[in-house]
Amino acid sequence: MTDEERQRFDALLEDVLDVLPAHLLRLLEEIPLIVEDRPSKSILKELGMDESETLCGLHTGTAITERSVDQPAGLPDEIRIFREGIVETAGGWDQDLADQEVYEEIRITVLHEIGHHFGLDEDDLADLGYD
Repeated sequence: MTDEERQRFDALLEDVLDVLPAHLLRLLEEIPLIVEDRPSKSILKELGMDESETLCGLHTGTAITERSVDQPAGLPDEIRIFREGIVETAGGWDQDLADQEVYEEIRITVLHEIGHHFGLDEDDLADLGYD
C-alpha cells in the first residue's frame, strides 16, 4: 500500500468516525482502534489463517457479555482494522466508486468489531448486515 493510498484510506476512516453515534465514539475512547496495512503473520497464525486469506478487522479482549468480576481480564481490548483487507473486500481503488465502496466497508468493519466487543457473534452480525 502506498503512502497516498494510506492517506486516502485514513481520510475515509475519519469520515466514518465523524458520523458514528456519540455512544460508539465514547466506546472508541476506551478501546484503542488500531489501523494497520495488514495483519501480522502471528495474528494470522493464531487465527488459523494463511497469508492468502483476507482479514478486514479483529477484536481482541473479552466481550462485555463474557466478563466476570471473579476472573481477571485476559487480552486487552483492542479493535484492529486492516487497510489492505478492507480495500480488497471493497473491490479495490481502481473502480469508479472506490471511495464510496471503501468508506462503506470501513463502516461495516468498525461496526462489526464493536459488535464483537458487545458480545455479538458472526451470526448475530450477519443478521444485522455487518458481515
